[in-house]
Amino acid sequence: MHELVVLLQGIVLGIAIAAPVGPIGLLCIRRTLQYGPAMGFFTGFGAAVADTIFGAIAAFGVSAALDFLQGHEVAFQLIGGIFLLVVAIRTFRKKPEEDEREADKAADTPSWLGGFMTGLSLTLTNPATIMAFIAIFAGFGLGGNLGRVDASTLVAGVFIGACTWWMSLSMGVAAVRHRISDERLTLLNHCTGVALAGFGLWALGMAFTGMAGWAMG
Repeated sequence: MHELVVLLQGIVLGIAIAAPVGPIGLLCIRRTLQYGPAMGFFTGFGAAVADTIFGAIAAFGVSAALDFLQGHEVAFQLIGGIFLLVVAIRTFRKKPEEDEREADKAADTPSWLGGFMTGLSLTLTNPATIMAFIAIFAGFGLGGNLGRVDASTLVAGVFIGACTWWMSLSMGVAAVRHRISDERLTLLNHCTGVALAGFGLWALGMAFTGMAGWAMG
């Protein structure tokens, strides 16, 4: 019974981390609408894997990994910010008919792999994710003092919860795809591109602020 409770806690944590609408959520929605639910899910699945890695670091209390992440936070913000801006520009300029042509030409597996790598890369280069895990773990009264079995069970729950969220989101969006016109998809591309650019500029701003602090210090 105890392990079941820990597993359920992990599932709740996984959903809590994945559910807030951010860069990956926007990409998952857009790619589901234009490529189908599998593409949307694999974009989220990449984020779920990254969330699981961060969850493992927080659950097992790996101080060396935490120190590395905190010590290289500015570098992660720079990489993540630039990556987001590139994705934002490509997304803004995309037209529905171009996506359909690409989908016809591309094999399913490379497309899914590309979606997975995008979700994984964007989440891994966001040090705020690990900080969010630490904060939520503290709120649940969890942390590095967990035993190996409990920590492993908790991390498994995080993975299940995150995957469940991305599957639900992609399937839900796919269910209403037929109601959305190409004009609305174009508008979605523009809105998503602007939002992603905002996230990217915020990350770069945080990086430059950190570098300025180092220079002044």
